[in-house]
Amino acid sequence: MTVKSAPIPSFGSKTTNKKPQSLFWKTIKTPAVLTASVVITALVIIAIFAPWLTQYDPTSIDPSYRLKSSTAEHWLGTDAYGRDVFTRVLYGARVSLIVGAGVALLSVSLGLVIGLFSGYFRWVDAIVMRIMDGLMAIPGVLLAIALVSLSGASLTTVLIAITIPEIPRVVRLVRSVILSVRNEAYVEAAISLGTPTLTIMRNHLLPNTLAPLVVQGTYVFASAIITEAILSFLGAGVPPEISSWGNVMAEGRSYFQLLPGLVLYPGILLSLMVLSVNVLGDALRDALDPRMTKRM
Repeated sequence: MTVKSAPIPSFGSKTTNKKPQSLFWKTIKTPAVLTASVVITALVIIAIFAPWLTQYDPTSIDPSYRLKSSTAEHWLGTDAYGRDVFTRVLYGARVSLIVGAGVALLSVSLGLVIGLFSGYFRWVDAIVMRIMDGLMAIPGVLLAIALVSLSGASLTTVLIAITIPEIPRVVRLVRSVILSVRNEAYVEAAISLGTPTLTIMRNHLLPNTLAPLVVQGTYVFASAIITEAILSFLGAGVPPEISSWGNVMAEGRSYFQLLPGLVLYPGILLSLMVLSVNVLGDALRDALDPRMTKRM
């Protein structure tokens, strides 16, 4: 009786096992995220190249063209002062992006520093968190309106007024991460070896906060855009002569029945921007969350 031997595997043959695609790229390449990225990129391009996309000045007034509907010269019509609505909507994207990016950068930077020291030093935590709790007890829009009313309407004032209510949220996020990481064995070992505090923060604590901060930054970006539009709509935001989506909608609400596009056009772009940023933030949260990787 002959015994058949098992086939010897060929080391040069092709294997059917392929390296699985990274979860990050799987999440980013979904249709919803790609669409959101295209919308954000398009709005950024519009904001940067606004002077080259229109021939009109957003502040130029022409009473002879008051409240005109869409024409070959004015694609989206004109407002009550004869200003081109298409031009004002394009320039409004600049204000929204500047406010969103500025508030996200400032609040994340300041919140990171405060949260690091608050989570690491217990005596600092007792003082800082009571201040943060007090700020969070005040509605962000009301606090922003109060600050703008005290210091006057300007783009810088609006940036500061929107940033202050966002800082406590970032501080609480960073603090929670630091409190969970501070008791890890490698951090305790670094402390016992006499490693300088700043070195421990930079090498061991800070890297653990980057992923949640990126996600939080996208939500702050979207929230800042909405808050700026609310402040401008209420007359407590940037000055009326500056084109912003909130100002355009505020000036067009009195003529909504006659020309609804005065409110709808900037409102649609505002909604698309906020929705796209939130979709991108959700995708980054799923891609950077280790628990999501385990479930996948």
